[in-house]
Amino acid sequence: MAIHRFPIGQTVRLKSRKGLSPKAAEVYRITAYLPARDNSPQYRMRNDEVAQERVTQEIDIEPITAVAEAE
Repeated sequence: MAIHRFPIGQTVRLKSRKGLSPKAAEVYRITAYLPARDNSPQYRMRNDEVAQERVTQEIDIEPITAVAEAE
């Protein structure tokens, strides 16, 4: 059984935009875990700004690193 690396609520970015519409969102929030496909965990993700949802495998996304605020 594959283990999901990203928690629900995590903000992630697609690693590649190849084959996507130019209107497709780049940043999404994980909303649900789905069963693994080809031994790679899957996620349901949502971008509220453009009202898009998609399903993707873990190998196709990366976390967004928070930028530290300057003091």
